[in-house]
Amino acid sequence: MKIRGIVPPMATPFRADESIDEASLRAEVEYLISAAGAHGLAVGGSTGEGHTLTTDELRRIVGAAIDVADGRVPVIAGIIVDSTRQALEKARALADLEVAALQVTPVHYLFRPSDETMFAHFAKLADHAAQPVMVYNVVPWSYCSPALLNRMMRQIPGLIGVKQSAGDLKLLADLLMSSADAGVIMSAVDALLYPSFALGAHGAIAAILTAAPELCVKLWDQARAGDHAGALETHLKLLPIWNAVMDENSNLPANVKTALAMQGRPAGVPRMPMPASSDEQRAAIEAALQAAGMLSGAQPSPLGINELSQ
Repeated sequence: MKIRGIVPPMATPFRADESIDEASLRAEVEYLISAAGAHGLAVGGSTGEGHTLTTDELRRIVGAAIDVADGRVPVIAGIIVDSTRQALEKARALADLEVAALQVTPVHYLFRPSDETMFAHFAKLADHAAQPVMVYNVVPWSYCSPALLNRMMRQIPGLIGVKQSAGDLKLLADLLMSSADAGVIMSAVDALLYPSFALGAHGAIAAILTAAPELCVKLWDQARAGDHAGALETHLKLLPIWNAVMDENSNLPANVKTALAMQGRPAGVPRMPMPASSDEQRAAIEAALQAAGMLSGAQPSPLGINELSQ
């Protein structure tokens, strides 16, 4: 299945003891597909606190998402690691699952590999992985330039695309100009999805999609149809939500979970040491969701609101 359109990076629901709440995860998969109309799902990424997951936990939640999706949409698996060896270990654990692509960060602990080392890292992973690979270009101090990404997509068999993060629309525009024909380019410029789509991004994998999936699907449809007045109106509803959950990126996954819980979508607690949303953050998120018309009739989920406030 093609990776295109609105692909929310799912939150991973954790109980108060930080164990995985698989029932809530499965319910969220169904909601995103059936109710929100998402075109795909990403599991185990940054919004899903993938850096905290063991290999067994990653396999479990990816498997659960694939089971519920049942072929209706592609499922992408996140790999957030700091060595080629670790990336290969996680990829091997997912090899028998129907994963559409592995979304893999550059290595990033303390140092930035050279372009040649970065190329070799992704080349080895793509050569040994059972599924296609996408670069999750998100780490500011270990960032892949548009030129390097273009080279990797054109020269590494099995490397099929990029999730372009970091909030820089110019870098996304440069990448689309050089490489739109080389692979799938998904925007993670959450604040500027409308111009991302207007520039030709093939879709998005971004936290705002998880917090407000219906609005993001609406924005995608409007942009694709050339309804720029409607798309601008939807953008102006989404931007305050992003501003509220982003809050300097100090605890973005926790704030996304707060937004979900306010909409009646059980999301659980963040894993330590990430803090829960503060009172000020919760107030800002609630106000933004209310202004966007997303809380009318919603029953806040006890799992999330109560535990996140502890």
